[in-house]
Amino acid sequence: MVTGSGVRLVGAARGGAGAATAVLERPRDPVAATSAALSRGLPAGLLRTARPRQWVKNVLVVAAPAAAGELFSQHAMTQLALVFVLFTAAASAVYLINDARDAEADRAHPVKRNRPVAAGLVPVPVAYAVGGVLAVLAPAAAAVLCNPVTAALLTAYVGMQLAYCISLKHVLVVDLVVVTTGFLMRAMIGGLALGIPLSRWFLITTGFGALFMVSAKRYSEAVQMAGKAGATRALLTEYTTGYLRFVWQLAAGVAVLAYCLWAMEEGGVARSSLLPWRQLSMVAFIVAVLRYAVFADRGTAGEPEDVVLRDRALAVIGLVWLAMYGLAVADW
Repeated sequence: MVTGSGVRLVGAARGGAGAATAVLERPRDPVAATSAALSRGLPAGLLRTARPRQWVKNVLVVAAPAAAGELFSQHAMTQLALVFVLFTAAASAVYLINDARDAEADRAHPVKRNRPVAAGLVPVPVAYAVGGVLAVLAPAAAAVLCNPVTAALLTAYVGMQLAYCISLKHVLVVDLVVVTTGFLMRAMIGGLALGIPLSRWFLITTGFGALFMVSAKRYSEAVQMAGKAGATRALLTEYTTGYLRFVWQLAAGVAVLAYCLWAMEEGGVARSSLLPWRQLSMVAFIVAVLRYAVFADRGTAGEPEDVVLRDRALAVIGLVWLAMYGLAVADW
């Protein structure tokens, strides 16, 4: 029975006499139930929006110290771990703000509508707030715990990526440059945090290597979307596959040339090591680029980490290159 106040009386038989006892059952508040569900799913939703799968890219912060042979000291490892966390926080801030800004558009997308912000698991104001806090805290913490140059680079990264989310992703060629620069900043920041001078050939190799993978990914997306409506990136309709092919081929050639010049900086003759490992690593590097280009040419070069993990031969080549360069750094 339902009373005038909206409280339902439920009869329950008790004892041998069969006496009925009224139990008060108040109706559930749908708003409160929804709020409770959101609060339980909010931390997981924020974590998903921060793209943990993309954090592996931030391992590039060890690139410059590793190339300089200054990776395995306690100070370097501690500082690089800190830089990794700060760069991850800055990148997560960009993802949160981007998803909050694109929430309405994402809801109309067959895949992106499942993102936590678009799906309503993370309220738009919360995504903006958390993203804004991370965007401020990451450079501020870098200024206190690292050095001003590291903080400046993190600030530049956040500013550039937010500009990309707002407008630069709609500008031909500039979108490729911005994404490539993001990878280059990752490779630079570890050296800047430790005060390691950055080789010009290291920067050229890293920059054009990143452009090679970025343009190969765009080329693959363009090939897969050919003849289909609703490209996942608006600019894919502006680029031609021929142009994107030209970009990744040019970038691959410059990256190989710069790496060879970098490897030969100290001469081609081994000093105290058994073999000239640094120069021999050129072979593994070139073979790795050629192997990756197979997937780019087929139009199947998606996320770089997926390509490497999917192709066992490429992973083995990468490990051989890593071993050779490690031997060169150790001077064995």
